[in-house]
Amino acid sequence: MKKKIFRRCCAAVLCLGLALCMVLTGCQKKTGDSDGGGKSGKEKTISVTLNEVAHSIFYAPMYVAIENGYFEEEGLEITLVTGFGADKTMTALLSGEADIGFMGPETTVYTANEGASDMVVNFAQLTQRAGNFLVAREEMKDFSWDDLKGKEVLGGRAGGMPEMVFEYILKQNNIDPAKDLKIDQSIDFGSTAAAFSSGQGDFSVEFEPGATALEKEGAGYVVASLGVDSGYVPYTAFSAKESYIKENPEIIQSFTDALQKGMDYVNSHSPEEIAEVIAPQFTDTDKETITTIVDRYAGQDTWKTDLIFEEDSYRLLLDILDEAGELGGRPVYEDIVTTEFAQKAAQ
Repeated sequence: MKKKIFRRCCAAVLCLGLALCMVLTGCQKKTGDSDGGGKSGKEKTISVTLNEVAHSIFYAPMYVAIENGYFEEEGLEITLVTGFGADKTMTALLSGEADIGFMGPETTVYTANEGASDMVVNFAQLTQRAGNFLVAREEMKDFSWDDLKGKEVLGGRAGGMPEMVFEYILKQNNIDPAKDLKIDQSIDFGSTAAAFSSGQGDFSVEFEPGATALEKEGAGYVVASLGVDSGYVPYTAFSAKESYIKENPEIIQSFTDALQKGMDYVNSHSPEEIAEVIAPQFTDTDKETITTIVDRYAGQDTWKTDLIFEEDSYRLLLDILDEAGELGGRPVYEDIVTTEFAQKAAQ
């Protein structure tokens, strides 16, 4: 009888030991490195709502970071929302509907000049060229900006980067935007290609994929790149409210680290490889067109190698705003730009 009791006790101890091992093993798997394709295995995933000004191949490094799982590696779950305009993206950021905004940094200057109590701060710059192209109705191999004199051009909204950069280029070429040509600013963002295709205007300032789509249907021809002719301009950046950055520095750093991985990828891979990765983001566009657009942007040095928003770039931005008559004041660089996170990500 004593032997039976002893055997039962041993069996119970053995079962308890096995169960304890299983629990410990499971805990180790949760807190250690994951086995999911090189993911870092962060202990918990943090949700971040990102509001982008538009959904465009122009922002390829960000979509590479999403599709290659770089945000997941950093423990972030990104909810991507398209604002369809910098003003709408800024509204979402200020209202708390978005944690991070992605838009032209001119909007943060406007917000600062309006006296925002919780400043919106740029922490990572993505593009260093304008992403627009001038489209004509005919091929013009010897195009000159003087060819716009006396013509009608479908432009962008007043105060927006596409329109301001366009006018900046005109002035650099001694063309008066108000007197030497007619700029139609009445058409909604994203609708200019359709308007041009239907017969409006002699030229149109087009974002991608609008420019390539017009070329494919034979309705227009790219004759100039605003990105090339305007020089290096801080065209788009990621920003967040100062309070959010102070309360969540780890999130901002992880987010920036993931973006840097995306930037590294586009700067070390072919347009075909980049197109393959970001294709799921653009299901209505064939890979050949995506590749063409990526190649066009890569060819004009659109993407930075790091995410650091330099002070020289900020000064150029203010000068462009000033020339456009949109600058109510010159906010201090350190007030609306931080390079802390981008510098760490680049190391």
